[in-house]
Amino acid sequence: MTDIRVLIVDDHAILRDGIRSLLERQEGIVVVGEASNGREALSCVSDLHPDIVLMDVAMPEMNGLEATQLIKSYYPQVKVLILTQHDNREYVLPLLQSGASGYVLKRSGGREVVAAIRQVYEQGAFLEGSVAQQVLQDYAHGDDESHRTAQEGAGDPVPSLTDREKEVLRLIVEGKSNKEIGSLLGISPKTVSVHRSNLMTKLDVHNTVELIHYVTKNKLFDFSLDNLG
Repeated sequence: MTDIRVLIVDDHAILRDGIRSLLERQEGIVVVGEASNGREALSCVSDLHPDIVLMDVAMPEMNGLEATQLIKSYYPQVKVLILTQHDNREYVLPLLQSGASGYVLKRSGGREVVAAIRQVYEQGAFLEGSVAQQVLQDYAHGDDESHRTAQEGAGDPVPSLTDREKEVLRLIVEGKSNKEIGSLLGISPKTVSVHRSNLMTKLDVHNTVELIHYVTKNKLFDFSLDNLG
């Protein structure tokens, strides 16, 4: 099993030390380096080739948002998991739009941080139900006219999806993990992963955020937003 290579980026040394100590105790995770700002992070990504960058937002010289945009531009295979103290809509959406694969709150416990890293590595994104809700609300409350225009002449917005794939898609958008989806549908997490991959290919999207965007843009399901999260 290949180790998950993690780069820690935060301007507070004591926080970096704490995260490093946490991650170095985890099987299958290796901390390949640290950086104290976005500019250093870019250099480290080039030199160290991490799988995941655990990125703070508010930093000197170059903030995490700018660094994320540049990393995703030059190194699209690298996943960025934002580390932040904020979880409101104004903070979440720009982070996701910059190319981040999700975010973890600084007040989260060690178990949540490790779970987020593993999920980003295995599934390409980490979106808790509350985060999925905010993204859904952003798109669902958008310009209905633009949605209608985009759909004109488009035909079936979900061509060739099986009933099982539609079930999996709904649960993905609700923020469920592969393990949770498998439990709900009575299938293995590995089978869920296969369905997830097939959905990405068929809908021509690359991560969970894009899946949510696709679903809400095409109004595939009548979600009750209040029930998410």
